[in-house]
Amino acid sequence: MKKALWGLGFIVVLVLGVLGYMLTTELASVVERNEEEAVTETEGVETNNKKVEAGKVLAHEENGNPFGTSTKLAEMNDKLYQDYLHGMSHQKVEADEKWGFYPITEKRIQWLLNGLDITELKHEKEYRKILERWASGNFSKVDIDHNIIWEMQNGNIGKATGILSPEEEQAYIESQN
Repeated sequence: MKKALWGLGFIVVLVLGVLGYMLTTELASVVERNEEEAVTETEGVETNNKKVEAGKVLAHEENGNPFGTSTKLAEMNDKLYQDYLHGMSHQKVEADEKWGFYPITEKRIQWLLNGLDITELKHEKEYRKILERWASGNFSKVDIDHNIIWEMQNGNIGKATGILSPEEEQAYIESQN
C-alpha cells in the first residue's frame, strides 16, 4: 500500500513538473511575441508633432513608449524628461563620466515633444527648446543642452566639455551595445 502511495505521489509530482515547465515555456513565448509586436508597432507609426488630448493613447504607445517603458505621455514628469534628455545627449557629448544612455531617434524626440502638449512641467519651455532644435537636426548646442539638464539634476560629476566628432559618436554608440 505504501509503495502504491509513493508511486502515485511520484506520478503527481512528475505531472505537475511537466505542466509547470510547459506553462513557463508558453508564458515566455507569449511575452517574447508581445515584445516583438511592440517594436513593430513603434517602428511603423508617425506622429507629425500634433497635439494630443490628455488621457488619449497614441497608437505607438499601446505597448510601451519609445524608451521601452510603460509610462504614458500623460504620466510624464520633470524627472523622466530630464532622465530621457540627459541619456540621449550622451550620444553626442564629451564628458568624463556618463550615466545612462538612450540612442537619439526621431520617434523619441517626437514622442517627448507630443508629451509637452499634454503635461504640465516646471521646465517645459527649456525641454521644448532643446527638443525642437534636435527635431530639426541641430545638435550644435547639445553640450549646453546636456549641462542644462545635468544642472537640473544637481549633477556634480560628468559635466559636458564639448561635442563628439561623428567618428567618436559612432564609437560611443557601438560601445553601448
